[in-house]
Amino acid sequence: MRICWEIEKKRGNYRPMLRYSMELEDYERKLAVDAVRITSSLPFLENPHEEFCLPGTHERAKDWQPKDFHQLSVPYFREGEKRGTIRLPFRESGCYPEVEENFAELQRRYECLVREAYQWEPLKESGECNTSSETKKAIAATLVSRQLLALAGSGSGK
Repeated sequence: MRICWEIEKKRGNYRPMLRYSMELEDYERKLAVDAVRITSSLPFLENPHEEFCLPGTHERAKDWQPKDFHQLSVPYFREGEKRGTIRLPFRESGCYPEVEENFAELQRRYECLVREAYQWEPLKESGECNTSSETKKAIAATLVSRQLLALAGSGSGK
């Protein structure tokens, strides 16, 4: 699986925006691995539709603690790709190391399932069952006599 992301923030009191995409490899899609979901450490913001956060408000308030966190999940194998955006909290430092950490954790958990599923070898099996020779011997006399009588009956009508 390939995960790409970028964080972009405008100058000033604007909140950064995280944009990400995930794409499964063809072999991963063929394995039909269930989508992994994690609760990230990326906080769900109050008023996430607001591009800005003024000093002293929301996540810039002194006693702010996040209440909820974003869910990250691998794309469903039938779709194979996923894109998303998350508004990140304003930080004076401009550092968001948890973004990479969360995507790395999601990747790690997913790869465990891929390795497990890859162990299960493909299988193709076929067979054939025929009437046993004992049964054929037991019914042979009756079958032959019926066939002879049927031939004799169809020959006398001409």
